[in-house]
Amino acid sequence: KIIMKKVLITGARKGIGHVLALKFAIENHALFLIARDQKKLDNLKDKIKKINPKLPCHVFSFDLINLDDTVKLIFNIKNKFGSLDVVIHNAGLLINKNFVKIKKTDLINSFTINYFSPFLITQKLIPILSKDAHTIFISSVGGLNNSVKFPGLSSYSSSKGALITLTECLAEEFKMKKFRFNCLALGAVQTKMLEKAFPGYKAPLLPNEMADFIYNFSINGNKYFNGKVLPVSTSTP
Repeated sequence: KIIMKKVLITGARKGIGHVLALKFAIENHALFLIARDQKKLDNLKDKIKKINPKLPCHVFSFDLINLDDTVKLIFNIKNKFGSLDVVIHNAGLLINKNFVKIKKTDLINSFTINYFSPFLITQKLIPILSKDAHTIFISSVGGLNNSVKFPGLSSYSSSKGALITLTECLAEEFKMKKFRFNCLALGAVQTKMLEKAFPGYKAPLLPNEMADFIYNFSINGNKYFNGKVLPVSTSTP
């Protein structure tokens, strides 16, 4: 099999990111996977090796809160891969708290993981993106203007909204190149994060269904879209 694309996925430890990594492995794409939990990353790597023993797959334990470590992360990616074809900013932090109870640290952590970190990682990756690289920011329908909003999600939704604006800015800034930047604003998917936001709610989509969509979009979406925000949702939430 020919190795197709070199792919970076953040938040690969669980949920959509985990399933997405397995999907890319089945389809024979080289992987660089980031999450905090080294043990869970190692388990994921073992699963991938069983699926596709010869596939280049690198895991890197990295906490997106530590913005100063971004340089070390980029060095490792460059060292292993040299360049990247697909970047999926999937990691996210959900704070579900009454507005008046949100602490400064909640707000800082929320924006650091959901916005500052993808911003800075993308900035440092620009020199090693392949000529038609596709960068995808995973946002939320809650971050869209005029979407239905829910109590408790003020820091989460506003940080995801910032990611939407960043996508549009990057597409404009790099329009003379062939880089593509798009944003998927996800609706309800049955993950632990959703359970935290909406206890007891049953989502219409499972992580593997959403992962299939993101996979196909990351491989083909750059032919049709740039600087676009696509709501991927059949329901509210």
